[in-house]
Amino acid sequence: MTKQPKISPVLWMACIAIVLFSTVGIAAFMGWLPMAYGEQNAKSASEVAPHIDHPVENKAVCADCGVIVSTQLINNVKKTSGVGMVGGAVVGGVLGNQIGGGRGKDLATVAGAVGGAVAGNEIEKSSGSTQHYEITVRFENGSSRVFNQVNPPTWQSGDQVRVIDGVIRSNG
Repeated sequence: MTKQPKISPVLWMACIAIVLFSTVGIAAFMGWLPMAYGEQNAKSASEVAPHIDHPVENKAVCADCGVIVSTQLINNVKKTSGVGMVGGAVVGGVLGNQIGGGRGKDLATVAGAVGGAVAGNEIEKSSGSTQHYEITVRFENGSSRVFNQVNPPTWQSGDQVRVIDGVIRSNG
């Protein structure tokens, strides 16, 4: 009978952790896990009620005509759950443990774990980040409205526009 080499308990734990974190990562990418992006403040164009100051009198007012006041890029950074950091630390530690021998091996393991944790956290953070643009239009009647869109706007502050069915169009 040949004696099979015994597998270290640490190696078993590392393997189980990799499988577990890979499963959670796949579930997160597939959308099977609930997500919170903090989009409470991001309102669509239909949800924003126009703010009416004092209407201009003695002039024919185009209710849909206005001027671009501002365009802003809004970044919604996903809060990390720690799964990426822990998974990266485990993978980095296992890979670092394969390098060197003696004290050098210990240092490589720690460095791999720290580097993996940082990399895993950044990957998790960037995987769920979104961005959109907020375009503020001041209408001729004095009201203002904020429009949200994903694509970069072609409008600049001061451009004359007209809003038709919730879409900003040139008024030239």
